[in-house]
This record gives sequence, C-alpha cells and structure tokens, in this order.
Amino acid sequence: MSVPAVIQSCLDRGIREFVVCAGARNLPLVTALTQCEEVYVWNHFEERSAGFFALGRTMASQEPCGVVVTSGTAVAELLPAVIEAHYQARPLVIISADRPAEFRGSGAPQAIEQVDIFGSYVESCVDIDIADVSDWKWSGKGPMHLNVCLPEKVEVEAREYTFTPFEVKKDPINVSDIVHFVRDIWTGLVVAVGGLEPEDREEVFHFLKDLKVPVIVDATSGLREALGNKVIANPEPLITGEVIGKVLRIGDVPVGRFWRDLEDHPSIEVLSITRTGFSGLARESKVVKGSISRIIKGMGDVEEVGDVMSVFEHNSRDWAYGDELIETYPDSEPGMMHVLSQYATMASSVYLGNSQPIREWNQFAQRSIPVEFVRANRGANGIDGQLSTWLGNTAGVEDSWCVVGDLTALYDMSALSWLKQCGGDNRVLVIINNGGGKIFDRLPRVQELDNKVKEIVANAHEWDFSHLAAMWGMEYACYSSADAIEIEASEQGLLVELRPSEKQTAQFWQQLDQRK
Repeated sequence: MSVPAVIQSCLDRGIREFVVCAGARNLPLVTALTQCEEVYVWNHFEERSAGFFALGRTMASQEPCGVVVTSGTAVAELLPAVIEAHYQARPLVIISADRPAEFRGSGAPQAIEQVDIFGSYVESCVDIDIADVSDWKWSGKGPMHLNVCLPEKVEVEAREYTFTPFEVKKDPINVSDIVHFVRDIWTGLVVAVGGLEPEDREEVFHFLKDLKVPVIVDATSGLREALGNKVIANPEPLITGEVIGKVLRIGDVPVGRFWRDLEDHPSIEVLSITRTGFSGLARESKVVKGSISRIIKGMGDVEEVGDVMSVFEHNSRDWAYGDELIETYPDSEPGMMHVLSQYATMASSVYLGNSQPIREWNQFAQRSIPVEFVRANRGANGIDGQLSTWLGNTAGVEDSWCVVGDLTALYDMSALSWLKQCGGDNRVLVIINNGGGKIFDRLPRVQELDNKVKEIVANAHEWDFSHLAAMWGMEYACYSSADAIEIEASEQGLLVELRPSEKQTAQFWQQLDQRK
C-alpha cells in the first residue's frame, strides 16, 4: 500500500474535495493531497466542525467530500457528522490515519480501536493495513470509512493522478403503490412535504398543483410560499378531527407536530416518497425510495382529488389569526422571526437551525415572496454542527443567511473560523438569544416542573454575542424590538443578535394555544 494509491482510489470514486485536520499521523496523506492538482483541500483545526463542514459541501455539490484526520480521538469527533450524513444519505467519506495494527488494544499513545468505530452509520469500513486499497466497494449513497494504517516514517512519492467523475447508479423505481395510494381514495388525502433537493422542486410543485389537496409544507422544501393557499395553517386538527385517512409524504421527514402525531393514529395510512428510504415513523407505513423527480415523472398525469377541500374553510382565518398575534405581540419570538423573514427575502439562501427556529419559520415567516433555497440538518444532530454545515453548504456563495438559536451558536462557535477560507460576501448570521433552550418551555411535561429544574433543562444563561462577532471580524447588531430591526449586510459578514421579549413570547403562545 502506498499513500498516493489511497488518494488515487478516492479520485477513482469521484472524491475531489477534502477537508483536512492535520496531525503527525496523517501527514503523509496531507502531503499527497497537496501534490494532487485534481483536488481542492480545505483545512481546519477541529474535527467535529470539519465533519459538519464536509457534510455541508456534500449537500451543496451532491458529490462526495472526504475528511482526513489523524489517529486517536480525532476519529471519534466525526461520529456526529457521520450519523447526520447517514440519515441524510450524503456521500461523506472519512479517511482516518491509524497507527500500525499491532498497536491496537495496547493503550499506546494515539492508538485506539478505529476499525468499525462508526458501526452501522457507514456503508462499510475498509482497513487499509489489510485490504487491497484499490478494491473497496462503495455505492456513493451514504457515508464510508477508510482507515489507513501508517508506520512512523512514510515516503510519499510523487505521481500523476487521474479523476473519475462521481456517479451514483440509479435504482429501478416502482410507482404502482403510489398510483394506487393517490387514486384509491375513500377518505381524505393530505400531502406533507419535507425538505427537497433543488432538482426535485419543480416536479413536486406541478404534481401538487394538479392533485389539488391540502398541503403541509416545510420551508426546506422551497415551496412554502409558492404553494400559496394550498398550505394548511393549523394541521393538527386534521388528525384529531378524523378528517383525513391518508398522508402522502414527499421528501425529508417533516419537522412539525402533525407528523409526530401520526404515531398515535395507525388508522391513517402513510406512504413516503423519499430519496433516503427512511419512513420517519415507528409505526407501519409504506416507503418508496429513489429520486423524487424520477418517481413523480414515472407516475404520469395525476387526476384532481379534492375530496377534503372542506379543511380550507377555516384556513384563511387561521393564517389571519397568526398574523393578528404577530401584530399584537411584535416583540415576541414569532413576531421578530416574521420581521426577520421579510429581510431574508434579499438572501440567496437561508439555513435554519434546530430546533425552535425552523419550526417558527415554518409557522410565522412571511408568505408572499418565495424563498426557494432553504436548508437545514434534520437527521439526528439536534443543535450540533449547524454553523459548520451552513458554511460548508454555502462556501463561495454571496448573501447567504443563517438563523439559529443561542445554544446552537454556543455549541459550534469554532465554525466561524471558516469564514475567511470559505468566502462569500454579505453573509448574515442571526442568533436568537432568549437566554437558553426556550423550546423546552413548550413541552407540557417540562411546564409541570419547578423553576430550578426548568433552568437546568433550558441551560439558562445571560451571555451576549458581541465578543463572538469581534473575535471573527464580523459587524454586530443587537435588537430587542421588532420595530428597530434593520439589517444591511456587509462584506466582512454581519452577526445579528435578536433578543425577544420573554413576556410577549409567553403571551403569544398562550393565545395561540387557546385558539387551538
């Protein structure tokens, strides 16, 4: 095995971007990459952030990205990003340097058991101390792990490299289940649209226009505003009121309460069209896996259903009531999110963090101007790695926005060190600082706890983010009133801190919950 042969094997599988966290053990790999004109190399000092940045690159390019790390716990730091890549079905490739195999189990410095460290979250792990480096198999439809054993001294000979473009084999699709599901209507059909890839949006849009059914839609679909009055403002009563009998899900697993409530209603049939193959439910349901646009094209023309259009009787009133609450409580968190979304129509893309921002954007963002490029991490990672994923996803892109909560920002502060390297002028990072994880205040079981426990659950704090902006050379603005918000991006980047009124936020949700 030679180190250049490892790099060539990656190029043979379409990997041309690499994120490097350099160390003594992986120095030969880093050296070989810098000698290869076929690749682009990013570098970072922290493996956890590097993994999520690489994940963002796979989301943007839809091509694989390699992460090259040294031995020891550096490999373990990549587990969160690998898990997220697994549930998103992204081609993230981990290339870990390792000490020779005889050190395994010895407790020697920088020696841990790296083979199979990612378990079932990678397609396979190839131990390149044993395996033929040219012989590893990978579908390109999820994460992969190459573990490269290297002795203390390795000569990296120069060589010429060749690159093979990335290509994923298309699986055969069968649309008969979907056709029967849509046409065989005895009780109401509703469509729930989660995150979509850019190339799928147009097909899904026209499909829904022809189908003419109520739609529950996430902003990450890119269709939230475009679908207009077909979007249901308050979907929960559709389940409790026994209005519907079938739910067709298209795209990623939806983030709202409606989807989770389906667990308790097994009589409602669910069919998912998804490129990842995950049902998103613990109960029985059907899944059709594959390219969403190919699947919908394969169905041919669909007939109008329109059998539960009665749900729209109160829809305009529900949307209007939300707008009225925003007007009444403008400094609440939903009120400030609404104002923010109006400014964000100037952005080329918007990245939404877990867990409250994405839900509030879905419910309360403006609805008149389409915002097509909306991204998020939704597989498993909660608040982990969000800023790193945003920066990887929008490297070189101007006018990109990111909206996250305060704990999310604190969790991934080192990510902003990517700013100079990844470029892209006029970036705007919005941090909603409500002094902790306020989403927990919305959970009934948390509301019943005493205040001391609530503080612990929420990780309450009194920090601001002005020094974070100064550290990374960003401009800074802080607003505690919706009327005062005025966002104008700058070349060096702008960090906007929003401080919603705790009192108005509580009043807003109280009024909305009473209405439901």
